[in-house]
Amino acid sequence: MINKKKFVWIIISVVLAVLTIITVLSQAEDMSIESMKEVLRNADFRWIVAAVAAMLGFIFFEGEAIRSILRSLGYRRGAGSGLLFASADVYFSAITPSASGGQPASAYFMMKSNIPGPITTAVLILNLIMYTMAIITIGFICIITAPHIFTNFSFLSKILIAAGYIILIVLLVIFITLLTRAEILEGICIKVINLGGKLRLVRRHEHFIEVLRSKMSDYAECVTQLKGNYRAIICSYFWNLAQRISQICVSVFIYMALGGKIERAYDIWVTQSMVAIGSNCVPIPGGMGVADYLMLDGFKGIMDRASAFQLELFSRSLSFYVCILISAVVVIIGYIIIKKKDKREMEKC
Repeated sequence: MINKKKFVWIIISVVLAVLTIITVLSQAEDMSIESMKEVLRNADFRWIVAAVAAMLGFIFFEGEAIRSILRSLGYRRGAGSGLLFASADVYFSAITPSASGGQPASAYFMMKSNIPGPITTAVLILNLIMYTMAIITIGFICIITAPHIFTNFSFLSKILIAAGYIILIVLLVIFITLLTRAEILEGICIKVINLGGKLRLVRRHEHFIEVLRSKMSDYAECVTQLKGNYRAIICSYFWNLAQRISQICVSVFIYMALGGKIERAYDIWVTQSMVAIGSNCVPIPGGMGVADYLMLDGFKGIMDRASAFQLELFSRSLSFYVCILISAVVVIIGYIIIKKKDKREMEKC
């Protein structure tokens, strides 16, 4: 499941994570391991629990979004399966550039769950559309309700946030096009397979092209079903909205746990929302480095420097690093269970 290329990106992601944490700690002269332990000891445990729940919600809500689309197509899967599909997306998105590994990893587990490839493809593209629409919606609400927060950011951060928003809109258009124009998706896939054949990365590429063409009619039929199923589309949108809100709330709950003022909670929420948008502007795994820079820059416009560093370090550690660690554990467990199941089926044959 994890080839050499993915392994290389895992190493790169770990190195980036370590360098990012070291950089953050080096800039916070008055922060040490002991001072961080002291801050945690004095934190409000109730808000910490809320932050952990919000972090877990980021994984859970994506699973529910995928399950809601699958149900509309007649494929009912349990909450555990949804959790596995979402965990695969979260984990591999975090260790591959531009989150390029998330969807294929989800697709792998969905097809292992006896969901046909064309159905899997259509479901994941629709979920990507809803996921992107959710953050675009949040960004629009934030800029309307709290435009002053945007001015807290430095000029560079403003450029990154604006670029991230534009990129999200462009991606939304691309995803909608791929979902509604099957011939375009087919053409792109054929070009990729042919390129893989020329580079000798794909064997028997002509065979794969024939299989692809035979499956595209199933894909088109699935898309037709989804077009008329507004309930599934709306449900998926709100599950994705809940996922985005849940992730953003981690920073708010950590802020409250560290003694923050309730009247500034929405400012923190808006700041974190803009960070989520800006981190999409560069193809770095998990937006590492960029997201941290934006968080520090935004938080320093609301609170003192020391508090900004504490909030950034604790909220980022929970919402990203702990989240991908939990996702990795779920993926490993799911992978082991599938392999054991495959082995039992082979023994029966």
